[in-house]
Amino acid sequence: MIRLSRRLVALAAAAGALVLALPPVAHAQAQGPIKIGVLTIDSGPFATYASLVEDSARTSVDILNAEGGVLGRKFEVVVQSHAGTPASAIAAANKLVQQGGASFLTGQTPTSHSLAIAPRLAALNALMIDVYSQGDDLMTKSCQPNFFRVTTPDSVYAAMLRDFVKKSGAKTWNVISPDYAVGHSFATKFAEMVQEQGGTVQQNLFAPQGTTDFGSYITQLSKPADALMVTLYMSDGNSFAKQQKQFGLFDKYKTVLGNGFATEFQLSAQGDAVLGVLNGLSYHNTMPGERNAAFVKAYEARNKRKPIYTDADMMVAMEMLRAAIIKANSTDVAAVRGALAGLKAPTVYGVVEMRAADHHLIRQHGVAQVVKTADGKATTFAMRSIEPGTALFPPPSPECKTQ
Repeated sequence: MIRLSRRLVALAAAAGALVLALPPVAHAQAQGPIKIGVLTIDSGPFATYASLVEDSARTSVDILNAEGGVLGRKFEVVVQSHAGTPASAIAAANKLVQQGGASFLTGQTPTSHSLAIAPRLAALNALMIDVYSQGDDLMTKSCQPNFFRVTTPDSVYAAMLRDFVKKSGAKTWNVISPDYAVGHSFATKFAEMVQEQGGTVQQNLFAPQGTTDFGSYITQLSKPADALMVTLYMSDGNSFAKQQKQFGLFDKYKTVLGNGFATEFQLSAQGDAVLGVLNGLSYHNTMPGERNAAFVKAYEARNKRKPIYTDADMMVAMEMLRAAIIKANSTDVAAVRGALAGLKAPTVYGVVEMRAADHHLIRQHGVAQVVKTADGKATTFAMRSIEPGTALFPPPSPECKTQ
C-alpha cells in the first residue's frame, strides 16, 4: 500500500497543475486500490536499471493519486522481479495477475519478454501497456488485442535518424547491435534506410548480452567507414563506450549515431566517451508544453532529479490508462481495452492517440547530441530536432490483428 506522507502532500501541491481537463464522470463505488503490476529484472545487464523502472512507476502513481486517482479509487504498484529470461518474465506476469491481483501490467520488458507475454494476456484477463520494448514485430505479426505500447518501435527510431544520416553525407556505415531480437530488428531497418539513401552497411556486428570485453568488436569496427551506428544498451553500452575511448574508435568516424546507447541515465557513467554522439531521444525534460513543465516540477520535487525518457514513458502509460478507465467508467479489462484503442488524451507529450489499428501510441520523438555542460564539467543533451509522431510512424500493418 502507498502511505501518505508529508512528501506526498507536497507532491499533491506540485501536481496541481497536472490535473487533466477531462469531462466529469460518475464515480464507481470504491473497491480498493487499482493494482498496477510492474515487472523488473534482478539479474544480468538489465538489473542495474530495475530500480529506475520501479521508481518511475511509483512516482507516476503518486502523481495520479495526488490528483485524486480515478473513479474514487487510488492506484497501487505491485512489483515482481525475475531473472531476465522470457520464461521467467511469463512466470512473473502470471504471479502478478494470479497472486498480486493486478489486471494491468507494465515494467521492464525487453522485446523478447513482451513477445512472450503478449499472447498470454487474454487468457490471464490482463492488459499490458509496454514502456520498454522496441521490436517492430509487436506492431505487425505479433500484435495482440490486450497488448498496448507507448515506447518507440525500431522503425520509428530509424525514421528519426533518417535526416541525420542524410545530412552526415556518409556513404559507408559500420553497425554494432545486441545479439537478440531488438538488435537484429533495428539493424535490418537501419540498413534498409541507409540503402534507400544510396549508402551501404559494410559491417553488421552483433554482441551477446552481457559482453564485458568488446576488444575484438572494436578491432573489426576500426576498418574504414564514414560513420558508425551503435545500438547497445545498459551495462553493455557503458562497457563499449569506455573501451572504444581507449582505442580512439569514435575518432575514426565522421559521425557516430546511437540508438538507446547514449541515454540520460548512462551519461554519468559514459562521460566524455560519448561526447558528440547523436542519439535518438524520445523525451527530454526541456520539451515544450505546460503539462510537461508541471510534470518535471512534480517529478523533481519527489526524486530530487529531473525525469528522463523512461520516467516520462511510464507517466504517459499511466495517464492513458487513467483516461481509458474514465472513458469506460470501469476497471473491467475488456471495457478498458475498448476505451484505450483509438483513445486521444492529454499527456506530458501533449494530446496523443493510442492508434486502434495496432495499439501503438502516436507521439513525438527527437534527436539529441551529447555536449558539454555550460561549466564544462559534465555532459548533457542538446536537442537537435523534434518531430510529431504522424511524420515518423509507419502506417498500420495488415499483419496486425487487434480484434
